[in-house]
Amino acid sequence: MAPVKLESVTKTWQNYALGPIDLEIPDGELWTLVGPSGCGKSTILRIIAGLEVPTTGNIYIGERLVNHLPPKDRDLAMVFQNYALYPHMTVQENLSFALKMRKVDPKIRRERVQAVAKSLGLENLLQRKPAQLSGGQQQRVALGRAIVRSPQVFLLDEPLSNLDAQLRDHTRAELKLLHHQLQTTMIYVTHDQTEAMTLADRIVVLYQGKIQQIDRPLEIYRNPANRMVATFIGNPAMNILPGVTIPGGIKIGEQILMIPSPLRSDKPIGLGIRPEDLTFYPSKSLFLDVEIKLTELLGAEQIVHCYLKGLREVELLVKSAEPELGNRLFFDPDRVYFFDESTGERLV
Repeated sequence: MAPVKLESVTKTWQNYALGPIDLEIPDGELWTLVGPSGCGKSTILRIIAGLEVPTTGNIYIGERLVNHLPPKDRDLAMVFQNYALYPHMTVQENLSFALKMRKVDPKIRRERVQAVAKSLGLENLLQRKPAQLSGGQQQRVALGRAIVRSPQVFLLDEPLSNLDAQLRDHTRAELKLLHHQLQTTMIYVTHDQTEAMTLADRIVVLYQGKIQQIDRPLEIYRNPANRMVATFIGNPAMNILPGVTIPGGIKIGEQILMIPSPLRSDKPIGLGIRPEDLTFYPSKSLFLDVEIKLTELLGAEQIVHCYLKGLREVELLVKSAEPELGNRLFFDPDRVYFFDESTGERLV
């Protein structure tokens, strides 16, 4: 086990630039790198692994500067999206391959493989080859192959993206339990904000090669640093309503909301409201007039798509358990967010 530290790491290509990236991941924590495709999260993982060379900056694993060390000497284990299992080997041979290459005693190899196979529910699959396994079983073999080495750091690059929804949920829970058992530093890359929220000790939100925010999952959800983070973290995404500051309130389309604005009059502002903070029940002090577009039933609750009245280019999402819908959405003025429309930064 070891902490991981990145100091002013950059990577430049002809049409793309990553960084500078500064991260300090404590020993034993699970951090997720999350963001849309192309934001640089997999590149950061590959730089840590030694599969990419940074343009500038330093990478430390524990106390060691590893910039010039090849991947095999960094004491890391990486789990890829495509599993990367050896198709001609059995599960047992796949699990023990890294130990065999390191000339670990055969008896110790067998003991460690058996222990890992038992922890991952692979005991009855050891003589099968990858083609005879389901996607979830292959994923567990890929994880087991990493675990059996007892590395200082685990690097996981979207390892669950090829699984179906139910199996992904199950495997995600297993992975979190596994981290609690191993207490090894893990860095997990995903574009799925649900995975990031449920797995991480801390989340690193990336966009266009830059870090937008680093914090604990609930803190990022409650206090997003900017518009990008606010709309990326949360399902459904936060509603951002374009408005203009007026004396005593904010004008959105033809509607005036008596909410004190952090900007002076005539300045454009974005008003953020989470879908679960909107209700059709008249129990809150402020409301928006809307037109219902469609509803999506999810069982105990539903997602309601609405247009702002007189402003059909703006769509609101409402997460509601109310069976009766109306033409007004009520909300608490203390549960709103303000964003600078020009920079996207959060104002309050």
